[in-house]
Amino acid sequence: MPKISETDLILNPDGSVYHLNLLPKHISDTIITVGDPSRVYKVSQHFDDVDFEMNKREFITHVGRYKGKKITVMSTGIGTDNVEIFFTEIDALVNLDLKTREPKSRKKKLKVVRIGTSGALQEDIPLGSHLYSNYAVGLDNLMQFYELPMDEFETKIAADIQSKTGLPFMPYMVAGSEMLKEQIGFDMIAGNTITTPGFYAPQGRVVRAPNKLPKLLDDLNYYHNKSSDFWLTNFEMETAGYYAMARLLGHEVLSVNAIIANRIKEKFSKDPDKVIDSLIKKVLERI
Repeated sequence: MPKISETDLILNPDGSVYHLNLLPKHISDTIITVGDPSRVYKVSQHFDDVDFEMNKREFITHVGRYKGKKITVMSTGIGTDNVEIFFTEIDALVNLDLKTREPKSRKKKLKVVRIGTSGALQEDIPLGSHLYSNYAVGLDNLMQFYELPMDEFETKIAADIQSKTGLPFMPYMVAGSEMLKEQIGFDMIAGNTITTPGFYAPQGRVVRAPNKLPKLLDDLNYYHNKSSDFWLTNFEMETAGYYAMARLLGHEVLSVNAIIANRIKEKFSKDPDKVIDSLIKKVLERI
């Protein structure tokens, strides 16, 4: 592979990657990510100590130790565009020689656990529950720009979702890490997560702007592939980007979700912070 150009991978004057403002020493083998920058503090407050902090745009990073184990926790903000930046730059930090701008001969596999919030798409998923994303289905267009390998099952379900919802494009679909499902999500609800490119119309909400797919929420709620017994369980805005970038770059990733809303029942949690905090503690104990 040829040397990576200065415009393809931009570095800051101190040698850190452009957006995250981090150096290789700041990346631990296990990374926890959150969307909301303020949630970084909710994770790191449980650390034994915090050795390093960096605030750059929506990317807030704390590096510390939990029960003696080094952990990096970082916020990515909202959307798969930020997930692409996050994954590309952390991968560069561990798998590229930033001085020669060439890939290292031995690649490092990181473990990334996303702790997020989500709205349930099925009536029987209770508020306050914890759900891991077995598969993620991307309604965003990030993977239109990458050569993403999908297996036969993923391609079949993605095409079926397009057919039954009337989407003008075929979504992409990717499985999460089997290893992390066993390590982190073993007693959580196993879900199949829809990742959308927006919070309002792409998730079936109507405020003032007209919605082009007014039946989308119902279509996703009722979607069922009978031959595979495959249902869709929840909405959010990042997981498919995480799973796809992890597959492309060779890392392990799992998205776990605090269910703070049920879109079908039109209910919202009265204490979402409590649900999120209990999920944070659960992940830290298992990581």
